[in-house]
Amino acid sequence: MIVRTHGTRRLACPAAAVVFAIGMAGTTLPTPLYGLYREQLGFSELMVTVVFAVYAIGVITTLLLAGNYSDEAGRRPVLLIALGLSAASALCFLFEGGLPLLFTGRLLSGFAAGLFSGTATATVLELAAPGHEARAAFVATAAGMAGLGCGPLLSGLLAQYAPWPLRLPFLVNLALVAVACVLTWFLPETVGHPVRWPRLRPQGLTVPPEVRGVFVPSALAAFVGFALLGVFLAVAPAFLSQTLGERNLAVSGAVVFSVFLASTAGQALLGRIGVGRALPSGCLFLVLGLLLVGASLAAESLPLLVLGALCGGLGQGLAFRAGMAAVSGAAPPEHRGGTISAYFVVAYLGISVPVVAVGALALRLGLKNAGLVFTACVVVLSAAVGLHLQRRPPPEG
Repeated sequence: MIVRTHGTRRLACPAAAVVFAIGMAGTTLPTPLYGLYREQLGFSELMVTVVFAVYAIGVITTLLLAGNYSDEAGRRPVLLIALGLSAASALCFLFEGGLPLLFTGRLLSGFAAGLFSGTATATVLELAAPGHEARAAFVATAAGMAGLGCGPLLSGLLAQYAPWPLRLPFLVNLALVAVACVLTWFLPETVGHPVRWPRLRPQGLTVPPEVRGVFVPSALAAFVGFALLGVFLAVAPAFLSQTLGERNLAVSGAVVFSVFLASTAGQALLGRIGVGRALPSGCLFLVLGLLLVGASLAAESLPLLVLGALCGGLGQGLAFRAGMAAVSGAAPPEHRGGTISAYFVVAYLGISVPVVAVGALALRLGLKNAGLVFTACVVVLSAAVGLHLQRRPPPEG
């Protein structure tokens, strides 16, 4: 049972959004720092992508095992668990002494992100004032994307212009997590009669037959969009330093931030465009963004890479939020949770599998050629999905 609180909702909803943003910022904090870890530990670009992919494994595992855990245990306890995992991840990076702690830190970060994705979103929605549910949905989405984008921006600035480049970002993160814990402690609980330590019930990936016609193209569009995000999060700093000759970590963080900023803008456009037009339009912008990213590598041009980040991020935001709306609208209520979980799993596969493939190709072809092969493959997939959605747009809803 969901309890709607009234007295403190006005402040509680934005406070929950701040907690969500802080939690997600910690998951992307290491992005500009991977080059420094490579120099310190001496591993290959493939290992960078494997370390990053461990994060996606953690997210997917948590979605499958505990995606609905807060429905029984309550929102606040699960948010506090997620913040504890965030703090543990930061400590792994703070005391890093080799690959084992890097892997452990990324895995814990993935567990935290998996819990935040559903729990924080539900918390923001349930604390919204009556009649403001649509605005709260955007606030929740924007908080998550803003956090993901601010993580690299913060760590890039600190690593470039402050002392202790591999320590200070995580000390700041721990301070922010402490602030988020205080905010969470005072949030109203929206789950009536929460159960203390309920049993974990693994969720099945339920996609009813009547939903598959909407689910498959929508999930493929999410896969492509997250593949773009994954490449920017995992290997964009290496592209910048090795191919474009840009070694300023603050610039690296700002480029990654621009992708998520554009994604938030794309999601904000959904209400004006509508689901039926937003999905194929999102795929079109993804194609344009990927072509610009490929052109930036071929021409070794930073401005083209930034344009590709903005264009591709806009497409990812449009396609992802429209796909989520289409899938959740088409799914019958009794299978909606499992169907949405399946949608997220496909999306997070996009943030891991293609990224590792880029790292593996880089060993044989070099980073520049691996990036060109990646953009060509994903352009073809995105264009095919976009054409299919243009001919058979999903129903509005």
